[in-house]
Amino acid sequence: MNAPVLTDRLKALETGFFAETHKLFIDGKWIDSESGQTIDVINPATGQVIAKVQAANAADIDKAVKAARRAFESGPWPAMNGTERAKLMWRLADALEEEGDEIGLVETLNNGMPMMMARMGAVGGSANNLRYNAGWAGKINGETIVGHNLSRHTYTLKQPVGVVGAITPWNFPLPMAIAKIAPAMAAGCTVVLKPAELTPLTAIRLGKLIERVGIPPGVVNIVTGYGDPAGKALVEHPDVDRISFTGSTATGKWIVQASAGNLKRVSLELGGKSPVLIFPDADLEKAIPGAAMGIFGNAGQVCVAGSRLYVHKDVFDKVVDGVTGMAKALRVGPGIEAETQMGPLISQRQLDRVTSYVQSGREQGAEVVVGGERSGNQGYFMQPTVLAETNRDMRVVQEEIFGPVVCAMPINDEDIEQIARTANDTTYGLAAYIWTRDMSVAHKLARKLQAGTVSVNGSAGIDAAVPFGGYKQSGWGRENGHEGAEHFYETKTVSVAL
Repeated sequence: MNAPVLTDRLKALETGFFAETHKLFIDGKWIDSESGQTIDVINPATGQVIAKVQAANAADIDKAVKAARRAFESGPWPAMNGTERAKLMWRLADALEEEGDEIGLVETLNNGMPMMMARMGAVGGSANNLRYNAGWAGKINGETIVGHNLSRHTYTLKQPVGVVGAITPWNFPLPMAIAKIAPAMAAGCTVVLKPAELTPLTAIRLGKLIERVGIPPGVVNIVTGYGDPAGKALVEHPDVDRISFTGSTATGKWIVQASAGNLKRVSLELGGKSPVLIFPDADLEKAIPGAAMGIFGNAGQVCVAGSRLYVHKDVFDKVVDGVTGMAKALRVGPGIEAETQMGPLISQRQLDRVTSYVQSGREQGAEVVVGGERSGNQGYFMQPTVLAETNRDMRVVQEEIFGPVVCAMPINDEDIEQIARTANDTTYGLAAYIWTRDMSVAHKLARKLQAGTVSVNGSAGIDAAVPFGGYKQSGWGRENGHEGAEHFYETKTVSVAL
């Protein structure tokens, strides 16, 4: 986007979309919250308020859940076949792409990510996700079963689970919302979406597109608000059948407990502390930038960020020097600037959290090879940071920092069993990365790593067709692919006497 066009779009947003106090989208209408309270939405690159949204409470959540229940049980949605639902999902995908430049800019201004990432990754990826999941509508079928009792005809049905509560994080606002809404819609479910209070703006833009393309009222409801009371009320609501949550492990554990009231189904995509394993035979011209951007991309605010860097001792210095060089050269700045490679952290609170982790590393004996400090005095920018002389007993090695901080540690041998034990030495198990030319080593190690996704010689990113989720405290269930679609169905057995 060239400078004059960008300037015009920014002015249009400031006087138009950003100038509104955005309402709640419930039952196909935009309504005020019960309390009338609002949330200031901050541009993390400046620290300035750019918009206001309504702050929902439990009463607003109840309205949204009731609207979703009506739409599921008696609206036009349950009468539609899979093809009709798919057509509406394709319309929504087309509308996203048509307004992609503006929506991408909103994502950048609200989240801080570089514009290319917002336009191509967030908006483009979301449109592709909608189209992919539209393909499942009507294609997940039951089966005929020949049981032990041959005097009965037995078959199964796949039916939508019902009302879905979707709670999304602030690091990839639009893609995370679509990753939950799309398979739910394809299955015939209805949704109440509670976006993160820090990044609600693209969810609101999504609501306007949902309204425009003719998706029936109540099928998707968008309720902005804080985790408490809005998120809490959604999780605890007795008429919600499934919660799909992406966020912190601590909140995920609370959701499990809070869902016990009606034993609602729960899927959780939680934290990570992903290992990057670089062997001496690796193509270092690819492994070094891969490792660097695997932690510095989106300012390290990525659940699958490669935050533990294990490098064979023979190439350790070369890799650390390479990653350090990239950290020094990386252009850190506002996402709207074309040359920016890494944007800000999401908030002052997150900046304080990340810098406090670096300080704890220093106190426990880590060497700050590069970075470690705030960048500039406006917005929430953090220097890309490499820590060496780290070990498993340090907080920076064991706990998820969610910032551009990598801990580099040498591997002293090539024993696969030992390397796997080292890589698995964490409560998390979301992702792992292997760099080697020896595919025998790669396949053997991949089997032993406790991670939901293992990437060899580079990452393909999140793909709507590929299951995504974690082992251990990185979550329950999978998003994307066939496994992700299945979460939104119940299986019913029908047995008929012959």
